Amino acid sequence: MRKLLLMVLLIFFTANISFAAKIPADLQNTINNAFPNTQFRFDGVIILPDTTLYLPLFPAKQLEVEKIDIKSTIPAGKTLKDKPDAVIFNNNYVLLKVITNKDGAKTLIAPTDVPDEIRNGLLPQDMLVPKGLEIPETLKGIIGNLDISLAKTSTLKTNVPQVKHLNAQTTVTPVPELKNKTFYVATGYSKNIQVINSDSKAPAYALSQNYVPNCIKGYKNQFLLVTSFGSTSLNVISLADEEVIKEILFTSRPDEILTDNEKNLAYVSSPEDSSIYVVNLETMTLSKQIKINGMCERLTLSNDGTKIFYCDKKTNEIWAIELDNNYMLKDIGKFPNVSKIAFTNNKLYITSRTKNHLAIIDYDTNGLIAEVEIAEKPVDMLAYKNNLFILSAQGNVLQAVDTKTDEITDLIYLNTNGFSTNINQIDGTNLAIITDTKASVYCVLDMTKKLVIKASAIETPVRAIVVTDRVTKINK
Repeated sequence: MRKLLLMVLLIFFTANISFAAKIPADLQNTINNAFPNTQFRFDGVIILPDTTLYLPLFPAKQLEVEKIDIKSTIPAGKTLKDKPDAVIFNNNYVLLKVITNKDGAKTLIAPTDVPDEIRNGLLPQDMLVPKGLEIPETLKGIIGNLDISLAKTSTLKTNVPQVKHLNAQTTVTPVPELKNKTFYVATGYSKNIQVINSDSKAPAYALSQNYVPNCIKGYKNQFLLVTSFGSTSLNVISLADEEVIKEILFTSRPDEILTDNEKNLAYVSSPEDSSIYVVNLETMTLSKQIKINGMCERLTLSNDGTKIFYCDKKTNEIWAIELDNNYMLKDIGKFPNVSKIAFTNNKLYITSRTKNHLAIIDYDTNGLIAEVEIAEKPVDMLAYKNNLFILSAQGNVLQAVDTKTDEITDLIYLNTNGFSTNINQIDGTNLAIITDTKASVYCVLDMTKKLVIKASAIETPVRAIVVTDRVTKINK
């Protein structure tokens, strides 16, 4: 019965993309003209660059107008740049500013004579209500079915035990590219996601979860996407709110996450369901279910976003999904104990964890180009320009492969005395972070120079890490 209910919910969410609030494009442009880089969150909340919050009221009947203009404001005679308490537009949309009263409580303007546009408007019905928001009695009609009790829920933020340092330095000096960054770390055993500033060894605090996180991915420095062991949902955490802003339900446990920031899509695997689900990241809703062969793992997305590769954990068969070719499946062949798949220059690179070798396959012909012996226990790979970096846990070593000649050109020792886990590119740079689940250290790799330029202490093991710009918090 529970699975049937989840399936009904899944169909509902997939079929109702419009369920998520969508501010009209011309109204977004008007607001952006006054406040460039305004964030229009998928649940409808509008966040100005200085974190001022506006809540939109969707009209019962939207008027079609040639040009968006302000009809009236509260107080009267203001412009958008004045950030008035209420803005009524000529298409009947309304913006209500979240204000703080003398008692420190968050509320909205309570005019004695409520304009019809406000009285007849409705808040987005899937909105994450700002914490502590109190709706004035004169505005109760704008709530609809929205659960305002959410406003009083506690944040995910929780304290972490602090390690006592005896004459030991607790700060680190990050490389310039990591200055003012934040690390979100899943350990693999704790239910908490550790939040660590890049200039510190220790977590500042943590974000609590109901289950141990499995895979975490970031999206545009605004959200964390989280799958967890034992959970059949994908949690979307707003980093500004530090709240679970959306829970996307699946019929079976979601596992790995791939993100395509250019297309605003995420691909979420569900091995038990023999499916890969497509999530629209602009609306945070399921948009498609891709049925596949076998139980998928080791997912890889091509750089151009046209292909997904995976391994069937039962048969060791490698498959390609051609996303731009009606999701056609292509059988690549069987490979033993696959630990990672990479794709570059129209070639597949496949590592075997136990055989300690790298197979190189021509994608068009499925022909074996070469088979190369590599360091023991390869755990991850990262393609960057014409180089492929292979991370091996045994000996904590990186090997660089020239993808033009397919020859190993460099051997880079990490000297961490730990057990390496992942290699992650830092967005917009030629640097990558190499994490470790045993040693209390992470390494920063310059992929152009093929050189480890920094090793920094970190007081938590790392199963998965997301690096973002430091996010300004709201709802304080």
